[in-house]
Amino acid sequence: MTDTERTPHKSQEFESVLTQSASTVASFDGDNKSTLEKIRHFLHSSPAAVPLIVLFLSLLIFAVLVGSKFFTPFALTLILQQVAIVGIVGAAQTLVILTAGIDLSVGAIMVLTSVVMGQFTFRYGLPAEVAIACGLALGAFCGFINGVLVSYVKLPPFIVTLGTWQIFLATTYIYSNNETIRAQEIEQNAPLLQFFGQKVNLGGGALFTYGVFAMILLIALLWYVLNYTAWGRHLYAIGDDPEAAQLSGVRTKRVLISVYVLAGLICGLAGWAQIGRNGSVSPQIGQFANIESITAVVIGGMSLFGGRGSILGMLFGALIVGVFSFGMRMYGTDVQWTYMMIGVLIIAAVAVDQWIRKAAS
Repeated sequence: MTDTERTPHKSQEFESVLTQSASTVASFDGDNKSTLEKIRHFLHSSPAAVPLIVLFLSLLIFAVLVGSKFFTPFALTLILQQVAIVGIVGAAQTLVILTAGIDLSVGAIMVLTSVVMGQFTFRYGLPAEVAIACGLALGAFCGFINGVLVSYVKLPPFIVTLGTWQIFLATTYIYSNNETIRAQEIEQNAPLLQFFGQKVNLGGGALFTYGVFAMILLIALLWYVLNYTAWGRHLYAIGDDPEAAQLSGVRTKRVLISVYVLAGLICGLAGWAQIGRNGSVSPQIGQFANIESITAVVIGGMSLFGGRGSILGMLFGALIVGVFSFGMRMYGTDVQWTYMMIGVLIIAAVAVDQWIRKAAS
């Protein structure tokens, strides 16, 4: 028999300490949250909830101020027609902001691609189909330039797109000689350019344009991609923490370039829809789509810090702006009051986003 077997086992010092320690199971305070904290956590997990609530409240307010004529099918579909372009450009802006970036050049890309579509058709005599394809390709190329400068040259997205915004606008004016192609010429010689402006009557005075259908289909597609594909999850990961995303195997540079390329392509689609909306091709129309898209994104609950938000929220944000603009015009107020209200909504949306973000901390 060994010495160890002969001698009795002696408890070590730490064992005596353990016998005196608490034996209760650790508990968390998840069930003891106040109602306000539960609301904040719900809003954090559902980023589109706040703009949806604001949209319903806006409709109710103008229903009281304007009356039943605000809820006519014609009035409601007219709001959709007015926000179609902003919704398409806002979809492009959403992709960039999810990566914690911002794209100030989306409006300039939209105008440039629309001008190229018109000029290629009427200056060079190309078929409208070819001109549209060239415009879409140019939009993707403009996005590629932004993506390379942001991902490989490591320049801040704000600075990059501020510079390319000026470059693309200047290119538009120089190339077009600041000329406008009239709607009558397009209607007679290249009606395909006005495709998204064609209207469909669904009965009861509800008029939808193909531009509205394009916006809805685009947002539905991007919603699926962002929520159910690896590429969509990578966008959120990069926006939340790019270094952690790269360490986990995400090719951040490639994803960033693909985001900006896709955003440029969507802006090209918006340029085509813009021709249909206005009928003509003009370098003067749509220059401030960048500000309008950022407004829709911010009011829609998208975090400018990246990694959080919903493209449905952007749609609701665009509709909120459309409801306020149309409702206050029907009420008879001056347009400056509309700008003031939208400015208040922007500040309120950022304040609410800061409050909701504390739920994750």
